[in-house]
Amino acid sequence: MKQRILVMNGQRLVQSEYDHQWVTTKVGKAGQIPPGIYNISSATVASKDKAYQGVVLHADQEHLYQQVGKTCVRHSAHDFPKLPGIGTQATIHYDAGRVSTQEVQPALKKRVKR
Repeated sequence: MKQRILVMNGQRLVQSEYDHQWVTTKVGKAGQIPPGIYNISSATVASKDKAYQGVVLHADQEHLYQQVGKTCVRHSAHDFPKLPGIGTQATIHYDAGRVSTQEVQPALKKRVKR
């Protein structure tokens, strides 16, 4: 089954393909996920000897999906004692078989009032 994440207008839609039609299965807030279409079915498996920094796209019973640069990475959800929030920037790295997660706070942007 193919799955993708569609982000637009501040909303995150989880879609699955059934009979060559995309069906929305879940809707939620996008958080820090930039607008776009993210194909999580083609995510690469995370290597245990690297650190990954990027936005968390989706989590289910088996996997956690993270956008790292232009690629989507799939982590095993069973490795995490507590999953990071969907739509948050996180740094995930493995140390001696254990996973460590640190959420990165977004930089505040100043606006000039006119």
